[in-house]
Formats: sequence, C-alpha cells, structure tokens
Amino acid sequence: MIDPEDLLTRLLYRDGLMLILDKPAGLPVHRGPKGGVSLEDLLGGLRFGLPRPPALAHRLDRETSGCLVLGRHRQALQRLGRLFAAGRVDKTYWAITQGAPPTDEGRIELPLGRRSDDPRSWWMTVDPAGQPAVTDYRVLGRAGELCWLELRPRTGRTHQLRVHLAALGCPVLGDRIYGRRDRADPPPLHLHARSISLPLYPRRSPTSASAPPPAHMLPALQACGLRSEGDSAPVRA
Repeated sequence: MIDPEDLLTRLLYRDGLMLILDKPAGLPVHRGPKGGVSLEDLLGGLRFGLPRPPALAHRLDRETSGCLVLGRHRQALQRLGRLFAAGRVDKTYWAITQGAPPTDEGRIELPLGRRSDDPRSWWMTVDPAGQPAVTDYRVLGRAGELCWLELRPRTGRTHQLRVHLAALGCPVLGDRIYGRRDRADPPPLHLHARSISLPLYPRRSPTSASAPPPAHMLPALQACGLRSEGDSAPVRA
C-alpha cells in the first residue's frame, strides 16, 4: 500500500497554486462507505509549508491511474474549478480495449445517466434523457483483439470513457462493471490518465504534465506497438 512518502515520488508538477500527481491504480481518491485508505488521507505530506493539505480539483476512478490535479488552497481550487467547469482543461487518456472502434478515429456523442435512482450508485448508462457526453478517440495500435486508444473527453461525466467504449463494442480491458465477463480473473483496469494541460495563468502557456503508464498496462501497450514509455506517436501493429 502506498504511503505519504511514496506520493512525493509521484509528484509530476508543483507551483504555488497547484500540484499534479501521478495517482496509482487501485487507490480511491475519497474514502468509501467500507472505509480503507484513500488519497485524501495521504495529502498531509504534500503541504510544502502551507497550513492545510491540498485538495482534489477533480477526480479519477479508483482503478484509473495517472494525472490528477490538486489545488493548494481555497482560491486555487476556485480557479481550477472554473477551468474544469468551462471545459478548458485538456485531458488525454490511454486505454487498452477488447475489440476496436469502427474507425481509426472519431467522436462518440452519447448522453449518460445513472443506471439506478439510488444516489449512492455511481454506475452509469447511455440515456437519451441524460447529460451530454462527448469523447474523441484515435487508434494508436493493435494486437489481435486488443486495441490501444488515445481518448480525449470533451465533457467530464462519471465513468464517461468506460461507458462510451462499452457502448461502441470495445470495452476497456479489465473493466469489471462495463466490460466483458469472459474471464474468471480479469486483469486490472487498463485505463490511464496520460496527460493534462491547464491554462491556469493568463500570460503563460498552459501548464502540462504527463504520467508514465502503470506497470500492469505495459505488456499490452508494448504488444500494440509502444516502443518506450514516452512514445505517444501512432504505431501500427
């Protein structure tokens, strides 16, 4: 299990307003109803001299790894919140899917709503009466039934990428909620928040960071054509 010192080694960016962290897969950002350690429990080690720990500017699913933005104080969180709400944060994900989309690149526009009326449920479904949700995708490589995709969500709905890809017929490998149930012991979720870019400072270029893919995704990525952890160019298998 990760500890506060481990988080320091996963810090991708730091300034006076925000931190960008490489969140490990399997660590929830919030404490759930069953308890257990969450990322919020560990943020005290990232104060860097400030009286309060940083706080989440957005969230990632428990099993999703990669770039996560933290605001260092209340004013910073307000500024970051406005950027996320206005859709001005550029997020790029990598996914390994079972099956491929119908074209090498395209846009998925399917509204999403909750699967259940229970407010405690986070499970989502395609719902014509739901909230608009848009995802752009591009195929980066293939290996048999596996496909390596670059994903750019244009909206920020809960489980958006996972539901959109499942609806397209190519669910994320290891998705125990929306994926295929053809394995008795499915692998970890193969979804990674690869990079993020935020125009936080009006007179500067956007602040950007990239997170290396987690170890559990590397075999599939390399099979699909990844030459190195820093490789983001399309590679055809």
